[in-house]
Amino acid sequence: MAAKAATDEKEAKPLRHGYTTGSCATATTKAALIALITQEEQSQATIRLPIGEDVTFQMESCEFSLEKATASTIKDGGDDPDATHGALILSTVEWSDEPGIILDGGLGVGRVTKPGLPVPIGEAAINPVPRKMIRETAQAVLDEYGTQRGVKIVISVPAGEEIAKKTLNGRLGILGGISILGTRGIVVPFSTSAYKASVAQAVNVAKEAGCDHIVLSTGGKSESYGVATYPELSEEAFVEMGDFVGFSLKQCKNKGMRKVTLVGMMGKFSKVAQGVMMVHSKSAPVDFGFLAQMAADAGASQERIDEILGANTASQVGDMMVDTPAFFEIMCENCCRAALKEVGGGIEVETIIITMKGSLLGRVTINDTGDESNWNRG
Repeated sequence: MAAKAATDEKEAKPLRHGYTTGSCATATTKAALIALITQEEQSQATIRLPIGEDVTFQMESCEFSLEKATASTIKDGGDDPDATHGALILSTVEWSDEPGIILDGGLGVGRVTKPGLPVPIGEAAINPVPRKMIRETAQAVLDEYGTQRGVKIVISVPAGEEIAKKTLNGRLGILGGISILGTRGIVVPFSTSAYKASVAQAVNVAKEAGCDHIVLSTGGKSESYGVATYPELSEEAFVEMGDFVGFSLKQCKNKGMRKVTLVGMMGKFSKVAQGVMMVHSKSAPVDFGFLAQMAADAGASQERIDEILGANTASQVGDMMVDTPAFFEIMCENCCRAALKEVGGGIEVETIIITMKGSLLGRVTINDTGDESNWNRG
């Protein structure tokens, strides 16, 4: 069974929130430790989330012996499920000869191999907040039962290695499985926290790897184009920003990047050109009036402008204007200037717009690192 909130009020909301892998790992740890101490099966565990909410998690299983106990729960991502939604999260707790609490990752929990992450190289990819949650919860249980013995806690996700293929972990240097994440304990529907955290970590890893030029892409196809365009750049330099253009740009600026290249397609970049920095389809619709104005600036006929105003998708507009390079140059320039405005200037920004099939439509660079702005088309 999935985790259930302590009150029905949360469940009554149109968009139901879920719980992080860190919360699940904490709850299973509590259930396993109590089972180990009491030698009684635990069907649920109630924990306090970082946001101050008490939540009860139902256990999928709970097994124990005199020396070891394992409990599991199924992660519920709520109404905005991510790659880990439905994953089985396990915690195995066993008595240790060493005093205190030892925490590690087992099967399906990744291990850190690159600098720039909030966890040291060589350790299990259990982020700081979940580590704190798990340790404090375990200590509270030990204190409650007056137990002085040391324990070893191992968090596992049986399907974690397969799930990790759908995440940025490989690029970040987290190998062998997923990360145990969470800062608030809950996953808010349509929230951006998890993806933003991945982008921030990716930019930081790039910085630690010595990169000063980051290629931000909206997805796999645009990233592939970026890799082909800049084969000399290291793997760490390529970051999938998804819909979070503004946030990603600011991360690059904050980490002192000299140059940022944006690679994407008509739909999302038609929004960036207007200064819209969160380009999810639910956040901002395509403005065909704006596209029509750029077409007019590029010298399009009134007939073509009228066609654009009646178009269904930005990609369709791109097809209409494919024989008018000036249109895409104008759009790329607008994207660059909007990006520079977003970060307050001081960096070089390049925009590359491609088709769904991976063909180049437009490419413009504006260098705002000197006293004067210089821009090049190409």
